[in-house]
Amino acid sequence: MDIFDNLAMGFGAALTPLNVALCFIGALVGTLIGVLPGLGPIATIAILLPITFSLDPLGALIMLAGIYYGAQYGGSTTAILVNMPGETSAVVTTLDGHQMARQGRAGPALAMAALGSFFAGSVATFLVALLGPLLVGIAQAFGPAEYFALMVFGLVGATVLASSSILKAVAMIFVGLLLGTVGSDIETGAPRLTFDIAQFADGINFTTLAVGLFGVAEILRNLENPEQRGVLDKPITGLMPTLADIKASILPVLRGTGIGSILGILPGNGAVLAPYASYTLEKKLAKDPSRFGKGAIEGVAGPESANNAGAQTSFIPLLTLGIPPNAVMAMMVGAMTIQGIIPGPNVMTERPELFWGMIASMWIGNAMLVIINLPLIGVWVRLLKVPYRLLYPAVLLFCCVGVYTVNGSYVDVIMVAVFGVVGYGLLKLGFELAPLLLAFVLGPLMEENLRRAMLISRGDPMTFLERPISLGLLLLAAALLVIVLLPSIRRKRDEAFQE
Repeated sequence: MDIFDNLAMGFGAALTPLNVALCFIGALVGTLIGVLPGLGPIATIAILLPITFSLDPLGALIMLAGIYYGAQYGGSTTAILVNMPGETSAVVTTLDGHQMARQGRAGPALAMAALGSFFAGSVATFLVALLGPLLVGIAQAFGPAEYFALMVFGLVGATVLASSSILKAVAMIFVGLLLGTVGSDIETGAPRLTFDIAQFADGINFTTLAVGLFGVAEILRNLENPEQRGVLDKPITGLMPTLADIKASILPVLRGTGIGSILGILPGNGAVLAPYASYTLEKKLAKDPSRFGKGAIEGVAGPESANNAGAQTSFIPLLTLGIPPNAVMAMMVGAMTIQGIIPGPNVMTERPELFWGMIASMWIGNAMLVIINLPLIGVWVRLLKVPYRLLYPAVLLFCCVGVYTVNGSYVDVIMVAVFGVVGYGLLKLGFELAPLLLAFVLGPLMEENLRRAMLISRGDPMTFLERPISLGLLLLAAALLVIVLLPSIRRKRDEAFQE
């Protein structure tokens, strides 16, 4: 009965007028960002981080979480109507969703995407509530050696699941770790890699790095693409799917929910890979695979369910272990740190209203997204006609103003421009930026736990091998890296990402 008592406490915290309003704002902004291709939730959360300074921790996290899973909903709208995914995870939805729209069945495709997402999000949120306390209990037995090993495993997972080459992903991990060392030494206070720049004494500002790499760099990359958007001219009618559509979608929704719930917990791109895995499975299980790519509703229901289930369960390692499984969760770690909260198992014991309030807000947000998405489809279609040349200058201005308000430093604004250009260059060269951000967030935590473990063991590195949990995690990380480097496995991995 404890879980129901805790959920009741969480709903009590989440259902205050202010938090409900922030949940609605997050869901609405997330949907808008998902609908308008080219920015994405990572850049949006980075841009809005300065706003969270003035909010209480729970309200800030509710709004940012709403942006994340709202973008998953909104991305499907653009994918179906325009054949242009607003989010990376919505790429699969274009294959059958847009074909349904061209056949005059945009309404059922949009409705099934929304309903499947709502079901998957609700189930995955229940899993977060169910598994969260169990993982917190396990995490409380962790010492510095176990946490260090867990973070190593997380970074290896991010490397393996990155869509770029293994070598490029490893390079980004090392760059992120290097950037994380900038500032004052955590024990001696000696400056490291500051180059006598006073503003770097406390390290590189998380908001500055995130806005530059994921905000400015994304805008620069999108500016080089010609603006081609074939918005449907036909009126969207008959929103409700037929009974046959519902029957055909039930099993794909259930399977997609299961796949997304599992992959969302994995470090790296687990949540992003979920819709691809779901689509592949549905195509293999179908009696007539040739229907896929020509308007099969299963190709919309399964991936969209997996997409949103993965988005929800990615909160599990963040809330219980303090380890972000993807770049968006790294943003959430930054937001929690800004609010003076140390992510990890102590959050549930020391700030239970925050932990359970976040979980309760996910149910509220999922219900809001169904209400937001279906009735406002006409509004989203009109927004898709707004030229990007009008949107991007406003976004850049908002980036600069937001970053400047954090510390009132012009150096931060300059660094946003620098990181934006560097990020754009890395994207052009085929490097993925998410591993860099994960390493930047985890780097200082890894260093702290490494030093603590070595201090406790009086400098004996065997402490990482003598503790069973630490040894197990390190062996898993090594095995994962060795397996993925095998020629046959690496070839299949590259083919899968290419597909």
